[in-house]
This record gives sequence, structure tokens and C-alpha cells, in this order.
Amino acid sequence: MPVLTRLIPSPVVVDIRPGALDDLACVLADERISQSGRLAVAVSGGSGARLRERIAPSLPGADWYQVGGGTIDDAVRLASDIKGGHYDAVVGLGGGKIIDCAKFAAARVGLPLVAVATNLAHDGLCSPVATLDNDAGRGSYGVPNPIAVVIDLNVIREAPVRFVRSGIGDAVSNISAVADWELAHRVNGEKIDGLAAAMARQAGEAVLRHPGGVGDDGFLQVLAEALVLTGIAMSVSGDSRPSSGACHEINHAFDLLHPQRAAAHGEQCGLGAAFAMYLRGAHEESAAMAEVLRRHGLPVLPEEIGFTPDEFVRVVEFAPETRPGRFTILEHLDLKTEQIKDVYADYVKAIGS
Repeated sequence: MPVLTRLIPSPVVVDIRPGALDDLACVLADERISQSGRLAVAVSGGSGARLRERIAPSLPGADWYQVGGGTIDDAVRLASDIKGGHYDAVVGLGGGKIIDCAKFAAARVGLPLVAVATNLAHDGLCSPVATLDNDAGRGSYGVPNPIAVVIDLNVIREAPVRFVRSGIGDAVSNISAVADWELAHRVNGEKIDGLAAAMARQAGEAVLRHPGGVGDDGFLQVLAEALVLTGIAMSVSGDSRPSSGACHEINHAFDLLHPQRAAAHGEQCGLGAAFAMYLRGAHEESAAMAEVLRRHGLPVLPEEIGFTPDEFVRVVEFAPETRPGRFTILEHLDLKTEQIKDVYADYVKAIGS
């Protein structure tokens, strides 16, 4: 008897609109996530703390926990603090570090997580992964998807615009990541989940092809939805394959080789995606991607984030070592230093200055 359906782990609430934060308590009660109002709310000392003053009156049964950073120790400490508090759910209110800490802590104590994002810097706000710093550098920890995602576009507008730009780069890089997944399927027979690939690719294409800009509610809506869909795509596939290929290997290489100089995650992923598309011979697609990234104020050349061409060549050469076992265009071509230099020179000519 064939299995005719499958269950997809996804949030029961996705509320993306201007003013969504003002209705947080009602949404959680209406959806029976927290009818009693007993919530553990994790916030940062920055945007989350400022928003606390605004929404605390609507959450009289909540206890507030300030999280110091985005380390595994911070997450374990948060879990210890909220354990035994008889809460209905944990709310992560802030940027990626706070939400990832809250994800890990909620999973550790067996509570559902409500992600309330204050910026759109990357696709981790709805993913089944918590990325946390540890003694070895940085680790990825499997966690359940958030039970609810709330994104107030008015709050997103108040965040520095660089966060929106970073989210654009991360979303657009899906297109390159899915192309790498398909390459691994053709060359090595790696199993590809068609639904996850379709969700991730369409999320990237929606952002790539939207005519709006970072100041438009319509564009911010599409970007937020794309980042949420990408997180769900990772849940469907059971790993980060739908959104992580050569683009993210290049990003990780920047982080590992130049930890004090690395740019924002999405900036490096967007640049890596445009270059990876050129490597795979999709020259027109690479140029179109570079044009859109430029339009949104994102880098497409390493010099634009403070790296020399030689440093970038070393980054590309080192990138496959960041994800052993993952097959992308970088592993497929296995280019040596001089070959990378030649391809990079051609890429620069192709996308223009």
C-alpha cells in the first residue's frame, strides 16, 4: 500500500504584516498555543528589550529572560532558567541569535517555540536548526520548527537596512543551492526531495524577480515569506540542502579564514551564489543575479566587502573543506588555484563593474 500523503512539520501560525506584534497575545490564545498566557519570553539587550516595554502590558502572564548572546552556553543557561516554570511556550523575540538560543532552550525543556523576528537577516527564523557559537567555533543543532512565526513589518522597517539586504542575499542564494543539489543528484545519485527543492527555489525566485526595494512593504512581505518557506523546505528535506550549496561553503570559508573581517552572512552567500552560478556555466543567470544584488545594495565582488581577489581565490579553494561530504559545483570542478584565478577574472568581466 503506497503512502499517499506525508506530514510536513510547519508552523500553525505565520503572521506577516504591519502591526502583527500588537496582536501577539490574541494570536497565541486564539490558536491555543498559550490560552493561559504563561510564556517565557527570551529577549536581547537591544531590539527585544525595547519592544518589551511596548508589548509587556499585553502579556501579563509572561516572564522575561534577557539572553546575553548566541552561544551554546547562553542557550543552555536559558533552558535551565525556564525549566520548571510551567510555561505553555517559549517566545524568542529578537534577531537570529536570540531566536536560535530560544529554539535550543525550548527543545531542551520540551516546549514549543514562537519566533518573533525583529529583522530579516537570514532564513534561520523558521528553520529546524539552531546555529550557536561553541568552543570549537560554531555548531548547528537540530531542533523542532517554531510552532508560530510572527513578523511585524513595521518592526522590520525600524531595523538597520543591512539586515534586510543580508536576508535578500540568503534568499536569492537558494537558486544556486538547489542547482547544486540537482547536480549531486545527476552525478552521484544523491536523493533529491522535489517538494523541498521547489519550495526553496520558488522562494529565491520570488525575491530575485520582485521589482520592489527594501523600503516597500510589498517587497518585505515577499522576502519574509521567502525566508519562512526556506525554513520549512529544510524541514521537508530533513537537512539544509535546499538552501546551502557552494554559496554557503564560500560563506563558511570567509568566516573561518577571516573571522575578524567577515561580512554579513547573506552578503557573503549572495556573492557566493552569483559566482557559483557563473562556475556552473549559467552565465546569463549569474549576471542577472548580480544585477539584482547590486540593485539592493549587496556586494557581487569580494573587493566590495574588503577582500582582495587573491584572498577570494583562497576562500573558494578552501570552501569545500567547510562541508565534508557535501557535493556542489566546487567539488565537481575541483579547480586549482590558477584555474580559480582565471575563472574569477572572467566572472568580473562578465558581470561588469
